[in-house]
Amino acid sequence: MQPDEVALRVLKKYPNRRLYDTQTSSYITLTDVKQMVLSGESFVVRDAKTGEDLTRSILLQIILEEETGGVPMFSTQMLSQIIRFYGHAMQGMMGSYLEKNLQTFTDIQARIAEQSKGLYDPKAMNPELWAQFLQGQAPVVQGLMGNYLEQSKSMFLQMQEQMAKQAETLFPGMAGFVPPKR
Repeated sequence: MQPDEVALRVLKKYPNRRLYDTQTSSYITLTDVKQMVLSGESFVVRDAKTGEDLTRSILLQIILEEETGGVPMFSTQMLSQIIRFYGHAMQGMMGSYLEKNLQTFTDIQARIAEQSKGLYDPKAMNPELWAQFLQGQAPVVQGLMGNYLEQSKSMFLQMQEQMAKQAETLFPGMAGFVPPKR
């Protein structure tokens, strides 16, 4: 067990593919693990025999179930593009880029939820009020998303320029290391 795992909830995965929650001393399902993710609980999944960290593979299993069970979030084209980055020199940067963009998107979502907090009062909640709120928020959401996408594009172009400059420094005189045109 790692030192930072003291506060983490530890789940053990057994060879029979069952997950055991050491906190509740009971077997759990992927649905239970998904609920832990949704509620923001910190946990780690360990192989019961070797102690190997299996958290990522369990999270990927949950994503696979979600993608095949209903309305998928990822298009075939997007999945193909992600696969193309594996083994590519930009693989590490792409992961960081996607993570930062997802965090920005989550922050925008939290701001919208905060603005709409008053609408969750059951006494004040009615369809007309909700419709008015959404109509009023549509331009705000579009503005936030437009700014977000523009910042994302700008950040990616800056990364490209920095990499081109670094490559030019490392390999002076080699063709092909030209910063992108804006």
